[in-house]
Amino acid sequence: MQIPILNGIFTDTNPDFRTAYPHNLVPVPKQQGISAGYLRPADGLVEFSAGVGADRGGIDWLGTCYRVQGTKLIKVLADGTVTIVGDVGSGGPVTFDYSFDYLAVASGGRLYLYDGATLTQNTDPDLGTVLSFVWIDGYFLTTDGEFLVVTELGNPFAVNPLKYGSSEIDPDPINSVLELRNEVYAVNTNSIEVFDNVGGTGFPFQRIEGAQIQKGSVGTHAAAVYDKKIAFVGGERNEPPAVYVAINGQDEKISTREIDIILQSYTSSQIAGIVLEVRKDKTHNWLYLRLPNQTLVYDVEASKALQQSVWFTLSGGILEKTAYPACGFVWCYDKWIAGDPNTGKISEMSLNVSTQFDAEVKWEFNVGILYNEGRGAIIHDLELVCLTGAVALGADPVVTTEYSIDGLTWSQPMTTPAGKQGDRANRVSWRKQGMMRNWRTQRFSGTTDSHITVVRLEARIEGLAF
Repeated sequence: MQIPILNGIFTDTNPDFRTAYPHNLVPVPKQQGISAGYLRPADGLVEFSAGVGADRGGIDWLGTCYRVQGTKLIKVLADGTVTIVGDVGSGGPVTFDYSFDYLAVASGGRLYLYDGATLTQNTDPDLGTVLSFVWIDGYFLTTDGEFLVVTELGNPFAVNPLKYGSSEIDPDPINSVLELRNEVYAVNTNSIEVFDNVGGTGFPFQRIEGAQIQKGSVGTHAAAVYDKKIAFVGGERNEPPAVYVAINGQDEKISTREIDIILQSYTSSQIAGIVLEVRKDKTHNWLYLRLPNQTLVYDVEASKALQQSVWFTLSGGILEKTAYPACGFVWCYDKWIAGDPNTGKISEMSLNVSTQFDAEVKWEFNVGILYNEGRGAIIHDLELVCLTGAVALGADPVVTTEYSIDGLTWSQPMTTPAGKQGDRANRVSWRKQGMMRNWRTQRFSGTTDSHITVVRLEARIEGLAF
């Protein structure tokens, strides 16, 4: 029998059934004659440059990769050479955007403009704190949490305090501003308002009645433009955080019950620091939710193709999950470039390996429950149908499986060879897998040295009649 592998089941002490999403494995919806989809290794991170400090975000401007690392705005050239452009001060994740003439960055509540030669801070006292900003219709539009502020047309260093705007359908602070379809979205704590440019002598943007969304985000970087909609982590008043996409006054929840449980396991201050990022590659359209010790990833295209919510998780580490060492994804020089938010190493994302800066990390996935209406069964053998043989020369990796009869405690691990380099006919299988009296679930794991793609799980099971 074929057993689905795109997500599995485990239990916790509450007691409760929980969903286990693939870890450091990417679900790919593709019919290939064996299954409707498969799990491939997550992109490896190959060092592109050493960097100059903790990475805070990046952008492609005029065909060149720019990033903020530590307190420096840097230029990363195609050969990995790093040039320091100037100092933008300390702070957390930055916001980038650009106009016809300037690359702009909001760092630590300040706004800096770079014209390709000189980096200059906007020091107009009427600008205030810059939590977030966008460039739209010739304006840099910013927010300090209370007001919507625009720079003057033709002079991005000047601000007229008589041209302040506000978001007032709810007395909640503004966390960020986003631009979609030439409209401004003011993402508040409990609501989202939409504005359109109508000109005039005062604040040039007017609220679009009926386009408001009665939910908001948990923090400044917890919202992003995704799939031609606004994606955000948050909710409405008196509601725990979840993940939504919204447009035209309508919102849709895309987080599952399991994702909601994971989000609620973090403190409110940790949740407020969530960073949402977007990356589109091949048939994938990923939304990354960066958390302190892992990153949750949603794929809207895979979800449509498989007609179920497709999530997976990414992290570093083998014994314990550590923060995923990639953020600020930038497509530049015909490759994906990212930065490590801790060490500052700049990486090129690669399908040729699944290691992270040459370090092995763990991958894992669970399957659903095997059940024979309480009559039990004998599990003669299990086989992972895989693409093998792509490991490093000299490596002899293994794949491990464990089973559980309660979803909480697991058996002794059992290993089998994953195949050496070039051994593409290797079969990843386990024989004489015992029996179950009621129900049983299985999980599989390995490290990135195995570098295999899992297509399906095949089991030969004999049901018992008692």
